[in-house]
Amino acid sequence: MKAGRDAVWIERFPAPAGSAGAPSVAVKDLIDVAGVVTTAGCRAVAERAVAAEADAACVAALRAGGARLAGKVNLHELAFGVSGVNPWYGTPENPADPGRVPGGSSSGSAVAVATGEADLALGSDTGGSIRIPAACCGVVGLKTTHGRIPLEGVFPLAPSFDTVGPMARSVAGVVSGMALLEPGFEPGELEDRPVGRARFEADVEIDPVVDEAVDRALAAAGLEVEPRFLEGWRGAWYHQQRILGDEALGSDRWLLDASGGEGIGEQTLERFGRSASSPGELAESRRFAEVWVRRFLEELGRTGVLALPAIATRPPLVGEPVAGFNLLAAPVNLAGVPALSLPVPAEGRPPVGLQLVAGPGGEERLVALAARIEAAVGSGA
Repeated sequence: MKAGRDAVWIERFPAPAGSAGAPSVAVKDLIDVAGVVTTAGCRAVAERAVAAEADAACVAALRAGGARLAGKVNLHELAFGVSGVNPWYGTPENPADPGRVPGGSSSGSAVAVATGEADLALGSDTGGSIRIPAACCGVVGLKTTHGRIPLEGVFPLAPSFDTVGPMARSVAGVVSGMALLEPGFEPGELEDRPVGRARFEADVEIDPVVDEAVDRALAAAGLEVEPRFLEGWRGAWYHQQRILGDEALGSDRWLLDASGGEGIGEQTLERFGRSASSPGELAESRRFAEVWVRRFLEELGRTGVLALPAIATRPPLVGEPVAGFNLLAAPVNLAGVPALSLPVPAEGRPPVGLQLVAGPGGEERLVALAARIEAAVGSGA
């Protein structure tokens, strides 16, 4: 099994003639590139897949914009997990916090840009899979509004939540990535209104060092901050994960049946085993989601942008449990809205991820605000 830097890339592409100066993009191996097998980070998929006949829509947009594809990068198997640990292709080393998980599922995407092996990367985010590795590895990652970036040619996990977005070492890099995916994209105007600082019930525990880092970054940027109490956050996480698991079973049932579980990692199989829900349980989750999302969107309408950590703690050591690691990320997917993770300095630690969340279609607002914070605190290093 590969390890460390060797575990970042599943396949590298040679630079085509005349591509000097073009931005290089690492593509999560969940996304089709014409002529290349999409493995989804899973041996059972790799053994059954054939080379993609065409680029995914998002990859076609990159090529049309003049980007150079650097290769396909590793991920948490089937994108069904948040640690970035992969039993078949290895675990990319976290360059910001060695020995700790790189975060998933877009682990290779985050590490490729963090180490400078690619200018940009494409990741996917279904329950935090861009923002979590961005926060772990000290880069910027943007989860887009559900449905904004086409998903044709992207291996599905949970279609109700799946999104594609860019990752880069800076906010400007993420803006460049969005402009490739959506020509004409540019930051919006900063609004003269307070940023909502999310606060939670007692059952959402956040490391004080992480919370303080977020507050200091907002203060350094000279932003007016208004505390906002968000009810039902853990419930939103729980019900999002239940719906996600059910949809993942639907997306990958063919693979489980065809392989009999052979070539699928033990932890992934265990998660599939925990994901079966009854019709009544799913109905309960969808009822909760309908009410909670309506209230959350109303809250976003009042504040414009909410600020909170992307992850609640320092990344776990490789091999440690990661249960609940996406507690601060997955509810955003339930609402389908955009969110960005930005590295900001933390006392005595590597940078932590400051998460900014906006209403549907608010990516332009997010990158403008993130650029202001980034300018005030630096790269987070």
